[in-house]
Amino acid sequence: MTSRNLIEMKNISKTFGTSEETKIWALKNINLTIEKGEFTSLVGPSGSGKSTLLNIVSGLERPSGGAIFLGGHNIRELSSKELARIRRDHIGLIFQAYNLIPVLTVKENIEYVMLLQRADKEKRKKRVEEMLEMVNLSGFEKRYPPELSGGQQQRVAIARAMVGRPDLILADEPTANIDSKTGSALIDTMKDLNKVFQMTFVFSTHDPMIMEKANRLITLHDGEIVSDENRI
Repeated sequence: MTSRNLIEMKNISKTFGTSEETKIWALKNINLTIEKGEFTSLVGPSGSGKSTLLNIVSGLERPSGGAIFLGGHNIRELSSKELARIRRDHIGLIFQAYNLIPVLTVKENIEYVMLLQRADKEKRKKRVEEMLEMVNLSGFEKRYPPELSGGQQQRVAIARAMVGRPDLILADEPTANIDSKTGSALIDTMKDLNKVFQMTFVFSTHDPMIMEKANRLITLHDGEIVSDENRI
């Protein structure tokens, strides 16, 4: 992804429902540009469209109208296979529901993306150890997701998203199930990765701590951007 504008959304809309009577507008005419290296938070009440916007950026959902470019690639013109490759190599995803693989250990969950990327064994081992230390889960390598608390599972999900050092991290309420001390430490880690590796972070959040540390706050309401505050 070589484009300086990592994300470009032009008149993006998203509707649900099969008829005019049942149509629900999740997003309306979104025009948004996010440059490489930003540390941005999407804020707004539940149902404002934050999660839908993240899903469209990742290619997990297709927009109903408009154009979206990711690293210069028009997402709407890419096949499902091409989108999967972009997610594998360039995007780290953090979901509210964790989405860990229950039959894999903590170590195996974290290194899974690097296996898909065909990273060598030593590189995987080193990166997984680094991430376990960063999320304060050293010693939990052999445990399985059902053996962990919700907060611990979220930390595994965060480590998995960041282990490959992707260009873009999309995080949907990443601190929702974590105590404030751990959450603050993780956001500081993300901030360091943002500065050192120019990894771009876009959060959907209600957490005042993330809002405080973000360099840009984009507020959505009823599927529309109502304010865009650059805090640099």
